[in-house]
Amino acid sequence: MQEPGGVTELRAALLRLRRTSGLPVVFGGLLSDTRHARLAELSGARTPALRGLVVSAGSGLGGKAIALSRPCAVTDYPTSRHISHEYDTAVAAEGLRSVVAVPVVVRRVVRGVLYGALREPLALGDRTFDATASAARDVEQALAVRDEVQQLLAATREQFTEPGTDPGAWEDVREAHRELRALAPKIVDPMLRGELLTVCGRLASAAGAGGNPAAGRVRLAPREVDVMACVASGATNAAAAERLGLRPETVKSYLRSAMRKLGAHTRLEAVVAARRAGLLP
Repeated sequence: MQEPGGVTELRAALLRLRRTSGLPVVFGGLLSDTRHARLAELSGARTPALRGLVVSAGSGLGGKAIALSRPCAVTDYPTSRHISHEYDTAVAAEGLRSVVAVPVVVRRVVRGVLYGALREPLALGDRTFDATASAARDVEQALAVRDEVQQLLAATREQFTEPGTDPGAWEDVREAHRELRALAPKIVDPMLRGELLTVCGRLASAAGAGGNPAAGRVRLAPREVDVMACVASGATNAAAAERLGLRPETVKSYLRSAMRKLGAHTRLEAVVAARRAGLLP
């Protein structure tokens, strides 16, 4: 069954947080609406007491972090006077004492909350706060990329399924293809990444390459296709490197390899050959 959007990214961030911070217990959840987060991901927990717990904005430590849209912490959860205590039973069952909660905020909207906890009433240091905040930023960036991908996919399906012969429409198809290819390596969720690459493949073959004898004969590595998509948009090696998060020398190497496979001697020849082969729209 497909997981809710963002759960894969949240799980990965929590595992990194536990590994880098040394916190024995980390957990978190995404908001189902503007006021409620369900704690679905736990690492290091000894009991199922926290799993599935719904945290409301303003309630408990995590609810306070959601309501204020900023990190909150307590040194001894059971005795703290700075939070409400709706969730004391679950927290006590897990034996948590010192806890930090950090909201996940994307474009000023709280989308989730991450926790790190100790089973002793000890003050949390800057290293722990920084690691937890960094994990939340990782989730924020992943959710922002996911949002962008989904918007692009929706626009692509709606507008470019059958672009016809309008040259302007084809330029839009090519731009959508380039943007989606550049985002693919940033997607943690394998199902969403697979969907994205499937759409890219459909865009690349939409120009009628299926009727071209050259189509399907040339095989480029995914990163070679990414580089060719940037080159097709007129990007320099430096610009392509910035878009793809690569070094210019790496882009040059991918481009050289792609040109060799395509039997091209110039960048323009490579773009033309890639389109004839159904690798680019």
